[in-house]
Amino acid sequence: MSDLRELYQEVILDHTKRPRNFGPLEEATGRANGANPLCGDVIAVYLEVVGDTVKNIRFAGAGCAISTASASLMTETLKGKTIEEAQVIFDCFHDTVTSSPDTEVDLAGLGKLAVLAGVREFPMRVKCASLAWHTMRAALDGENDTVTTE
Repeated sequence: MSDLRELYQEVILDHTKRPRNFGPLEEATGRANGANPLCGDVIAVYLEVVGDTVKNIRFAGAGCAISTASASLMTETLKGKTIEEAQVIFDCFHDTVTSSPDTEVDLAGLGKLAVLAGVREFPMRVKCASLAWHTMRAALDGENDTVTTE
């Protein structure tokens, strides 16, 4: 188990140091801002939706390692997915990170996102991991208010 935990930490550090899909998106058809006041994370999520598909997704902002890695992994996962698939992935991810550490979860269904399942052991970090996801949903829904984890 410690080898798996080390691998997860390496993936999180890699996405923190070299976030994928970072920066604004000129062709954005949707955008939302998010903030986690307790940790100081701030994020903007940009979506380019064509038909019912997330053609492109990017993020910008500043945050802790968990917040940045989660946003980076989210963009990699959701690019090319339908809006319905994005919703299913959001629900699966959210259910996993907000579940009790004692609850059995199917990590196979999360793919690369499984590296973030460990945050459920640290309730204060769940907000860091889920900020980008709630902000993405707000961008899909066309909400203009800043998403907050409070």
